[in-house]
Amino acid sequence: MAHLALPLRRWLAQTHPARLVVLALFAVIALGTWLLKLPVASAAGESPSLLTALFTAVSSVCVTGLLVVDTGSYWTGFGDVVVLALAQVGGFGVMTLASLLALLVAGKLRLSTTLHLGAETTSGGGAIRRLLVRVALITVTVEAATATVLTARFALGHGEPFGHALYHGVFHAVSAFNNAGLSPYPGSLSRFAGDPWTLLPIAVAALLGGLGFPVIIELLRHRTRRSAPGVRPRHPWSLHLRLTLATSALLLLAGWALTLTFEWGNPDTFGPFDTGRKVLNAFFHSVVARTAGFHTTDIAAMEPETLLGTAALMFVGGGSAGTAGGIKVTTLAVLAAAVLAEVRGQREAGVFGRRVSEHVVRQALTVTLLSAALLVVAVVALMSLLHVRAELVVFEAVSAFGTVGLHTGLAGESDAAARVILMVLMFVGRVGPVILVSALAMRIREARYRLPRERPIIG
Repeated sequence: MAHLALPLRRWLAQTHPARLVVLALFAVIALGTWLLKLPVASAAGESPSLLTALFTAVSSVCVTGLLVVDTGSYWTGFGDVVVLALAQVGGFGVMTLASLLALLVAGKLRLSTTLHLGAETTSGGGAIRRLLVRVALITVTVEAATATVLTARFALGHGEPFGHALYHGVFHAVSAFNNAGLSPYPGSLSRFAGDPWTLLPIAVAALLGGLGFPVIIELLRHRTRRSAPGVRPRHPWSLHLRLTLATSALLLLAGWALTLTFEWGNPDTFGPFDTGRKVLNAFFHSVVARTAGFHTTDIAAMEPETLLGTAALMFVGGGSAGTAGGIKVTTLAVLAAAVLAEVRGQREAGVFGRRVSEHVVRQALTVTLLSAALLVVAVVALMSLLHVRAELVVFEAVSAFGTVGLHTGLAGESDAAARVILMVLMFVGRVGPVILVSALAMRIREARYRLPRERPIIG
């Protein structure tokens, strides 16, 4: 093994971090597919088809939760553990996974890898080891607290044996914090539609995971500084923290109001619920639409307006460097600031008393347009394969790209070609925006010349 270590370290030192991320995820997906192909993973005792195992592995690693078979009935306990482990690895963070891999194998981080991690975490390139430890501690703490609450609720409130309650509590805690949307219960969380003691802890875990590790770390740092004796000055919140919290809150309230408005009297969804359940389930739906993927009612039966609004939430997703997908809330906030500045006739975009760099605006625009272009191509291809209502196809495609997992049942009914398209969307949606922004941030170059200026007509 010693004679292989040196070439491996050299290869890692010469490999672009973005390529390392993709190769690492491919390796995890391949391992997960092999494990799920084992007969012991299937409840039927037979080896699942390659496409079923591959689709499940991709969905789990990309923390999507979009599945072609029911998790609780199709897989055995071994299969469930594999699925959950893949979701945990995928949710731990794309850049974090690549950096940790480089640390373990090569023993140190290249400067470019450090810059990539810094670009994702907005915490700079220093103290990478401490950063990885903090991410791991946050993950374990939130998942353990959520699992404790859910285990107690399943055992005391729903009469499950302690072993089953513990298993379901841990499973849903890991799935919620990693925004995977996986549940061993048939019908996801529909049996708990009226139980706030189950839905709210899951929603809180999903929200924390969706905020992103940089936001959580900064909030904890400020809290520690306030509580420290003799520390009077309080450092202001970073622009990233403010944008993430403000935009997330606005999207959460907007999704809550939209779902309540259009599903209040829908007899196939919220119609049979009392007022309290309608408010609870609308809030839960708004939370999980930000890439958690659980559901308490039939998504396909929702009104077209709700599906379209949910698709918009799924496209935006959650915070950067977290377990959520989508183009990220900061991308939306930066674009909104740029549009507002243009409308006002201002030369530079600004928000919360801070000027937004032109490079950041271009990065946000690039990520958004490329993501939209990919979705348009995928939707057209899916429409040619699936002859169903257009809004259902759009919803399924956006759910895959945003790594959400909310579905209308099309994935399980689609053919091999459609499933391949969905798998590509899940993979690109998980690694694409992060790697793209990081790569753009490292490729900023000052031109040695300037082209002649000309103004084409816009609008």
